[in-house]
Amino acid sequence: MPGLTTFPPFPDDVPTHPLLVVDYKLIQAGDEEEIEKLWEAATQLGFWYLKNHGVDAEAQALLEVGRKALSLPLEEKLKYELGDEGGSFGIKTAGVQAIDADGTRDKIEFLNVSQDDALAWPEVVHRAYPDIVNAHMHSAVRPFMEKSLAVNSTLLEVLNSKLGLPPGTIASFHDPMDPSSSLSRCIRAPPCVPNEKLFIPAHTDYGSLVGPAEGLLPSGAELTRVCGQTFLHNRTGGLQVLPPGANQWYYVKPIPGLAICNVGDALNIFSGGILRSNIHRVVPPPGEQAALERWSVGFFTRPSDNAMLRAISDKSALIAEAAAKGEPGRFETGANAKEWVMRRTGGLRYNNYKGAGGWNGWQGTEDTSLPEATKA
Repeated sequence: MPGLTTFPPFPDDVPTHPLLVVDYKLIQAGDEEEIEKLWEAATQLGFWYLKNHGVDAEAQALLEVGRKALSLPLEEKLKYELGDEGGSFGIKTAGVQAIDADGTRDKIEFLNVSQDDALAWPEVVHRAYPDIVNAHMHSAVRPFMEKSLAVNSTLLEVLNSKLGLPPGTIASFHDPMDPSSSLSRCIRAPPCVPNEKLFIPAHTDYGSLVGPAEGLLPSGAELTRVCGQTFLHNRTGGLQVLPPGANQWYYVKPIPGLAICNVGDALNIFSGGILRSNIHRVVPPPGEQAALERWSVGFFTRPSDNAMLRAISDKSALIAEAAAKGEPGRFETGANAKEWVMRRTGGLRYNNYKGAGGWNGWQGTEDTSLPEATKA
């Protein structure tokens, strides 16, 4: 068809870092070799690909809801803005966060829907959402939440066992009946402009597990007219990781059919540092993909609001030994999960920006010995 283009591929001339591929079906079946692979990924880089997770269709459905919500007029989106107090749920509009130590404003938008609100719908637990979200809460939002919650719960229980904890210990910190800041997210980043370097700065994630997460493109007639084909799971790049000991950022190559999962701060703390919450960032997609909007969806599992963030040393000799080797107080935060998230989320807001001095702390990268690459 004349005038139509094809989706540009992820280029093969950019530095990438390989991720282990973990088969969720084998994890469910208790396959020891696959469990060891998950353990290696969670303790070394903290990132892995997940296949056979069964959340593809639900991720695409959630993306369509997010696309419509983020296409609303600005005045309508502002009714659901997260605000400067550290709230996690609603719509984050462009330009309200600082993305570097100089206070540069961000360009991304995202829709966050609370796990609590989705599971309790039509009861409101935390806040209201746009009508387009409400209309698809049962058909799209909740199914994505439920499947993602099941996947992450299974992974958490496997890690629980590997950490030498009594069955259900980590699950007790993530009871779906308790209020939490767990959420689904749909993110839109605009096509990049020349010399643009950053969408989301270097950070570690706040919660326990992130994923399944996928970068997708909206499907349907509108995209077909633009690109000449409908894209379901072709994905754009942009995620970069900083491997332990490295001084260079590496792309994580998007692979159709594979979701990306990673460990967050809470699991790192609960495990006394055994599980790795690794530094990462999001930059414009490489090569010709930079001309595209970048869309992604993900599920963020976070502990119950009242869960204290501390090493579970009293229930695991393995954790106790690891925590004892850490810096004094490193794994005794004195904060519960809600306080931890609100501090981090609120600190990113441009209106709360207080200069370069506290920048690393807001990003979760509190270690002042971080390599220079994290500042780039």
